[in-house]
Amino acid sequence: MAEQHSSKSIMWAVIIAAAVLIAIIFPFTVKHTGSAADSANSSDESDVRIQPVAKFELAKVEAPAVSSGPKDGLTVFNSVCAACHATGAAGSPKAGDKAAWAPRIAQGKDVLYKSALGGKNAMPARGGAANLSDDEIKGAVDHLLGLVK
Repeated sequence: MAEQHSSKSIMWAVIIAAAVLIAIIFPFTVKHTGSAADSANSSDESDVRIQPVAKFELAKVEAPAVSSGPKDGLTVFNSVCAACHATGAAGSPKAGDKAAWAPRIAQGKDVLYKSALGGKNAMPARGGAANLSDDEIKGAVDHLLGLVK
């Protein structure tokens, strides 16, 4: 008859086989980690993976330096008015376009000054440059009118 094994010997064989398998597999599954002090000083992979895509920071911008004297018409035109009047953006008459300026010139300079100072249609008051004086705005209007004469 075949030899019969006791349940006790089978139990010990299973335990030894499990211990051997664990001893073989365990080193492959455990990552080497240093001490707690070492891991605190090094960057963690998870920190790198969860960083934000971008950062947004608001900062107070200093006001631009105020020039000592008034600006002439050409300077005001190039820095403020040319943004629209050089290209005809938002329906503005292009600088130097006699046909577009003729009906405006017919109304008189005072009407043009009033439009430039107070705004008209898509053009904001003072062309959007509130820091310019009335004389500087009028100089820019005079420059534009000089381009069509």
